[in-house]
Amino acid sequence: MSRASRKYYRTVLLGVAAMAALLWAAVDQFGISTEEIGRLLLATLAVVGLVIAAAAVCVGLWIGLRHLLRKK
Repeated sequence: MSRASRKYYRTVLLGVAAMAALLWAAVDQFGISTEEIGRLLLATLAVVGLVIAAAAVCVGLWIGLRHLLRKK
């Protein structure tokens, strides 16, 4: 395994561990219910999906305008 691969996998593992620690702290330290965490996760996924969709629309408009302006 190359050095870059090891760094990548270590970074991914540390990121997952950090996320698990944040979830543990939210549930254990602050008393947030698992249902509320689920709702927050769904809301986050919805916002990410909307941002991706908005970016796709912007790129589509950009490409469309380029084609329209180039043909003239």
